[in-house]
Amino acid sequence: MALNRILLSQFRNHAESRLDDTRAFNLLVGENGAGKTNVLEALSLLAPGRGLRRAALTDIPRQGNASGFAVSAELAGGVQLGTGTRPERPARRVVQVNGAEAPAVRLGEWLSVGWLTPAMDRLFMEGAGARRRFLDRLVLALEPGHAKNAARLESALRERNRLLAEPTEPDPQWLDAIEAQIAEAGALVAQARIRLIERLAVELAALPGAPFARPELAYQPGGPLDEADLAAALKDSRRRDRAAQRTLVGPHRDELAVTMALKGQSAAECSTGEQKAMLIAITLAHAALLGPERPGVLLLDEVAAHLDPLRREALFERLKGGAAQVWLTGTELLPFEAIAGEAAVWRVSEGLVERV
Repeated sequence: MALNRILLSQFRNHAESRLDDTRAFNLLVGENGAGKTNVLEALSLLAPGRGLRRAALTDIPRQGNASGFAVSAELAGGVQLGTGTRPERPARRVVQVNGAEAPAVRLGEWLSVGWLTPAMDRLFMEGAGARRRFLDRLVLALEPGHAKNAARLESALRERNRLLAEPTEPDPQWLDAIEAQIAEAGALVAQARIRLIERLAVELAALPGAPFARPELAYQPGGPLDEADLAAALKDSRRRDRAAQRTLVGPHRDELAVTMALKGQSAAECSTGEQKAMLIAITLAHAALLGPERPGVLLLDEVAAHLDPLRREALFERLKGGAAQVWLTGTELLPFEAIAGEAAVWRVSEGLVERV
């Protein structure tokens, strides 16, 4: 299995929880507030980024605990991954691979993690920034190097925006250098997003129109895709950007456009149920892309409870055909009856995890 011998220490409401002998399907069952989603969040932190809740590190340790938190798990083959914080620097994330400290971006070289949570139900109604983050997370699961390029782009954009906001005219040569960094990293980020959308489109096109509404994806660039063209556009936009005190052209303005194929209707205009179905379809298509080069983990929070029996059966059948280890949460075991016999099941109660 992708992850085994999982340990949560002082994580949210878990003082110390251990999950051993995992399987392809892993079920966390318990009442609302028991700590099921906390386990999924812990697993999501074994990937680069801020995890499925995008929480500040200082908000994660168990209440009343000043010693930080820790999450560790063993990959197939014995590789040990760990992350957490230390009391002397509670806002700094520590990552270890086989006991040696490593940058967080290295986690993506060992493990691909994806998730779907109730908080994502409004993805198509929120601003474009939420969809860019969603898109980048999907890219990262397939191309670990994307994290470094995205970080370089964000850092260079911050520096350019800082210069543009200064009362005196910025040094043109300094702007040239910053814009060259934005153009180089931005072109790589944009190209990775395009590759992902093209691969997802192939998977989605092969899906039937039911029971999950099939989405069509389109990439809407926020600027030129070529490095040289992007650098030129940034230079041409300096006066306008200085008036706005922010950069108005570039991949940080990209948009992921999603349309329901059957109706030809924008996802934002579809019903809540149709939006949920399209999100599931995208998540399943992405899971199908996870290859053998890195173990894949798929975290599904309260997904089965909101599906009718037909869609639940279709969901489980698709997941069985995929390569990812799957973790699901629910308030009761009944919705998982079709897979309960082959799944590892834990009862979660007030931060305590017990194998069923």
